[in-house]
Amino acid sequence: MNSGTNETEARKQAASNRRVALVCGGIFTAMVGASFAAVPLYQLFCQVTGFGGTTQRAESDSATVIDRQITVRFDGNINGELPWSFKPLQRSVTLRMGETMQVAYEASNTGPDMTMGTSVFNVTPFEAGAYFNKMQCFCFTEQALASGETVEMPVVFFVDPAMDEDPDLKHVKEITLSYTFYPVQHPVKPVAARPADPAVGSNL
Repeated sequence: MNSGTNETEARKQAASNRRVALVCGGIFTAMVGASFAAVPLYQLFCQVTGFGGTTQRAESDSATVIDRQITVRFDGNINGELPWSFKPLQRSVTLRMGETMQVAYEASNTGPDMTMGTSVFNVTPFEAGAYFNKMQCFCFTEQALASGETVEMPVVFFVDPAMDEDPDLKHVKEITLSYTFYPVQHPVKPVAARPADPAVGSNL
């Protein structure tokens, strides 16, 4: 009886071990898959919900402009590993909700070599991200700058008048749009870089 019981227990233990191994393997596979999908999925989630101050995209101007005004302040930051200077050309604008506005940031490469950067952004308060619509932006693109080169990068946006109907944002009078540039170590495609001047190339 004891030997039979021991064999039964051994089979149960072996089956349990296999189940644990399968579960662990599944979790590991899911984690690996999630690590590759996390960035695009998180970005998509933020764009849809405005979570974390992520702004929205718009293809055209707002159909409605209301009298309520909002002040938008601009902030520019650089990761310490990128030898650039980066700043907004104006610190703030005041506009009506639904009114389209264009502003610009300026980036300069202060290092001795050509470098490439890409920017991320958010708005505060975070809840306002769902109502901050950008029609043109340099975010998530790879911007190449030669040593000593300076460029202006425009941002075209409006604040959705629907924000006026949000009871949680009734008290908000200011929104801050903040960008941070990071170095691109392994560029994929310099989509923000300008094409070479053919006249310059013909002299080489």
